[in-house]
Amino acid sequence: MSPVIPFVVAVDGPAGSGKSSVSKEVARRLGYGFLDTGAAYRALAWHAEASGVDTDDAASVISSLASFDYRIGTDPTGYAVHVGETEVTDAIRDPRISAVVSRVARVPEVRTYLIEQFRSSMAGESRPGIVVEGRDITTVVAPDAPVRILLTASPEVRAARRSAELVGSSTADVGEQIRRRDEADARVVDFMTAAEGVTTVDSTKLDFDQTVEAVIGVIRSFQPVTG
Repeated sequence: MSPVIPFVVAVDGPAGSGKSSVSKEVARRLGYGFLDTGAAYRALAWHAEASGVDTDDAASVISSLASFDYRIGTDPTGYAVHVGETEVTDAIRDPRISAVVSRVARVPEVRTYLIEQFRSSMAGESRPGIVVEGRDITTVVAPDAPVRILLTASPEVRAARRSAELVGSSTADVGEQIRRRDEADARVVDFMTAAEGVTTVDSTKLDFDQTVEAVIGVIRSFQPVTG
């Protein structure tokens, strides 16, 4: 009997667009798995920092992959990120890590290595589907996914939402961080323009539940009719 291939939903978008929280809730409601690919890049950034690696030196970052023991679950109701024996689920969201993650993500060898890890996780998902979110998911990681979505929002809204998540951070400060992150990431991938066949969901005027429902609506429209 051939293995069942999970129904893949690829979600792309800029920093602060709600990719992670929306994708996780969509996966929970549909009974799908959830893969946060950005967590892998953050975990590698954490590993590099913890190991004293110069993240500005591509060769050093590449060398750090040899000792990068990374694990993440795909259960949307609660997953943990580990590097070795250390749980880093919260640590990788620290602003210090956010400030350096683009340095490791821009290294081509890093992206090649992690993309293979992502594809392996997608293929091994036991649930009927999996929502995979992160940078260049719709164009590089899963370009053949039956559903590909670009989730976006205005820079002002993205900054407001992100600042609400970070205690003690002003919208202006977070907005500047997002602007710098957008600029850095844009050197690697075009995440603001939907590629051919990718559906854009603009959540600027939508609240969280409305955004989740909009994404689920797109998924439903692409699912094969049975019965």
